[in-house]
Amino acid sequence: MPGYVSTFQYQSAISHAPQFAPRSYRHFTVSPITGAMGADVEGIDLATASDAAIAELEQALVDHLALMIRDQSLEPAQQIAFANRLGRAFPWPFAREMEGYPEITELIQEPGDKYAFGGTWHSDSCNFEKPPKYTMLYCVECPPVGGDTGFSNQYLAWESLDPKLRAELEDVRTVASAELGYGTGSQDAEVLANATTKVTWNPELNHETLHPLARTHPVTGRKALYTCDSFTARFEGKTQEESLPLLRKLWAHAVTPEFTCRLRWKPGSLAIWDNRCCMHYAHSDYPGHRRHMRRIVVEGERPV
Repeated sequence: MPGYVSTFQYQSAISHAPQFAPRSYRHFTVSPITGAMGADVEGIDLATASDAAIAELEQALVDHLALMIRDQSLEPAQQIAFANRLGRAFPWPFAREMEGYPEITELIQEPGDKYAFGGTWHSDSCNFEKPPKYTMLYCVECPPVGGDTGFSNQYLAWESLDPKLRAELEDVRTVASAELGYGTGSQDAEVLANATTKVTWNPELNHETLHPLARTHPVTGRKALYTCDSFTARFEGKTQEESLPLLRKLWAHAVTPEFTCRLRWKPGSLAIWDNRCCMHYAHSDYPGHRRHMRRIVVEGERPV
């Protein structure tokens, strides 16, 4: 009888250089979280921060991809004002806006809710022609433990692909569709419709959008893998059935543990991340507890 054949494969060591050599900032301190990405930020008041402090914060975001900014006390109008200093905050069309504050979507899970909003690995709204460059989430209330948000560095995902495969995929484009995540094609449509934070489906928003599989970041010039099962329907020129075998391999690769970090919430914390080079995932591990977040997206550019 033949011996068993190993089916696993070790991940070679990989890291994101700024995690090991963070800059020194005048207006706050930065503490990297993992070798892949993410940092805690302390010592800044976002409601009163100077232009110089905001410029430093955006540099830290370029370096670390996702930031958790601690010890804030932000009213909705203050959160919107901060978002507008980084670009243009805009209403998100797939959920009811916060009353009086159209730029804010309240993400609320009640103790009886079974699923977390955003509970798949994704980059926000990559079905848009100009997806948001930044997303920010402010914690009003969270469970005593659990409810973290996970992130994955998509620079590392792209750069660690087999060189031959990477060369083949260099100029490939994908078709993104909102129907996968929100419409009749969503397996979770009924779940989302009955959650406390309801996704609203508008067929008029169901246009398909072409994006590069590897998008180039406008600041760093680095390429990042840009695909997720929430929105990527297929490769350009291929059917969904033809596309799925390779897409599923890419989706699994994109969230290799060595590419990831988890940000832990406390009331008064604000996370901001760069959708152009990382994905995120809302962990649903707090049944019986309430979680209340205020979410804003900041307009981005067309992916290239």
